[in-house]
Amino acid sequence: QVQLVESGGGLVQPGGSLRLSCAASGSIFSMRSMGWYRQAPGKEREMVARIIVGGSTSYADSVKGRFTVSGDNAKNTVDLEMHNLKPDDTAVYYCHAVRLGTYIVYWGQGIQVTVSS
Repeated sequence: QVQLVESGGGLVQPGGSLRLSCAASGSIFSMRSMGWYRQAPGKEREMVARIIVGGSTSYADSVKGRFTVSGDNAKNTVDLEMHNLKPDDTAVYYCHAVRLGTYIVYWGQGIQVTVSS
């Protein structure tokens, strides 16, 4: 049973920084991609950033230049470094992974990030 375990969320003031971390526990499988989605109240879940095996990354336009995704394929971990946070970044952030060689998707339980003064 693969579980994605997230950590690092919380409350931060506008302009502040946070780092989210995610690790795939119980996994003997390598992941094709790992990344982060988010869902704000009343909005659809959206992709924030992801990293694909081999190291290529992609970001939502709204976070480019402020967020950085990084990962360790061997450990099945992914981090999201967030800077210059804005109130619009407030959401539940979900870790996401796709098993290598398949279309099997895993989701974390979600972690709250609140940007407010």
